Amino acid sequence: MRPATLAIHAAAPAREIGTPVTPPLVTATSFHTDPDAIGFSANDLGAEAPLFYTRWGNPTVALLEQRLAALEGGEAALAFASGMAAAAGLLLHRLSPGSHLLLGDVCYAGVAEFAQETLARYGVSVSTVDMSDPGAVAAAMRPETRLLHVETPANPILKLADITALAGIAHAGGAELSVDSTLATPVATRPLELGADWVVHSLTKYACGHGDALGGAVIGRAGGIDALRKEAVIHLGGAISPFAAWLILRGLETLPARMALHEANAGAVARFLEGHPRIRRVYWPGLESHPHHALARRQMRNFSGMVSFSADGDKALARQLAARLKVWTYAVSLGKAQSLAFHIPSEDVLRASFRLEGKAAQAYRDWTGEGTFRLSVGLEDPRDLIEDLERALG
Repeated sequence: MRPATLAIHAAAPAREIGTPVTPPLVTATSFHTDPDAIGFSANDLGAEAPLFYTRWGNPTVALLEQRLAALEGGEAALAFASGMAAAAGLLLHRLSPGSHLLLGDVCYAGVAEFAQETLARYGVSVSTVDMSDPGAVAAAMRPETRLLHVETPANPILKLADITALAGIAHAGGAELSVDSTLATPVATRPLELGADWVVHSLTKYACGHGDALGGAVIGRAGGIDALRKEAVIHLGGAISPFAAWLILRGLETLPARMALHEANAGAVARFLEGHPRIRRVYWPGLESHPHHALARRQMRNFSGMVSFSADGDKALARQLAARLKVWTYAVSLGKAQSLAFHIPSEDVLRASFRLEGKAAQAYRDWTGEGTFRLSVGLEDPRDLIEDLERALG
């Protein structure tokens, strides 16, 4: 089945007279069992074990996991309570004291902070590199490197990385590659098909699409996901609630259709901003002016709904937009039906999250200036979005 069909029908229960068409929500925390079915310890959990306790497994959550695996072309998926729980669980599972993590120099701020603070405290060596430069990545590899983690497109400045090239570098060095594909979604990019070992998503964003549920996921090989489930969900406890899983399942059904509209609206907004005299630079992977546009055409089947831009006097402009916008909402997060705008000062994110200095910090500023305006372009009429921006920009 193709993506639009998989999003609705993948792993659907058998059709029988009287069964619900909409996937049921199972909120039970415990399930009937017998003394011989399963042990009390999760260490005895086998692949064929029956449902026992919702932190270990739940029918609604299982359907979400199976559908995500189908959309990504993976063997299995594991759902988490948030995207941050998914990323942290994977990093803790795959890294140990003495190992080395090679992290993209621009990625989700929470992941950057977790890696450089928490992982470092537990004896994991962490270094950052511009993942859009395969030569720099290869040079940064070490004998003890066990994992490369990259986000593409990278939040918030939307630079891209070549997944196939990174997978080759990682595997040649005896490491694995994990890809945060939240901004791309499986509609645009399926990293496992390009050589990645793990795919990470914040399901809170495009997968849910309505801004009303937190969730995360990791997709990969079945054996790896089984081991990850035992450590990162059962033992660390980052299990998604069945209700959140049910809401995200609802969102997945419209994901391909929504992404087509997000992409079209983002293209219209990006082209408007490119022609506006107050805007210094605009980044959207679908623009020919994007430095990685050729890679985007090879690697993305949809250019997504995220647009970033920089402008002179950015902090004053941020206050102006927050006060004047009527259709857009000045708020964090992304992937909702509503269009969102938010300003991220370069100094703040470089100091507190990415911790880049010298040439690396200058490269970030060369890309985006003193701040990034991150736009999550929603599903409204693009003419209304553009007119609202035009009024607010003044």
